[in-house]
Amino acid sequence: MRIVCPFCGERELGEFTYLGDAKPQRPAADAGEDAFYDYVYLRDNVAGVMNEHWYHGGGCRAWLKVTRNTLTHEISAVEPAAGVGAAKVGA
Repeated sequence: MRIVCPFCGERELGEFTYLGDAKPQRPAADAGEDAFYDYVYLRDNVAGVMNEHWYHGGGCRAWLKVTRNTLTHEISAVEPAAGVGAAKVGA
């Protein structure tokens, strides 16, 4: 699997570290213990397209949001985790 970093170009998977699902949002400080438990421990195991966080530690050291099909490993989009300057694969 190769990932097209928006800053460095196409790179080998070994340069990246997988963090996980990019969907969960940290609850407010006063949200309560149950909300934090759900945020930290409960994740969907998506079979299909999902957004993931990856860290490019072997390159520019940027956090990226990668849209990947978990069944085929096809990557359809890569952008900085902040959402600025999206780089679409094949565009």
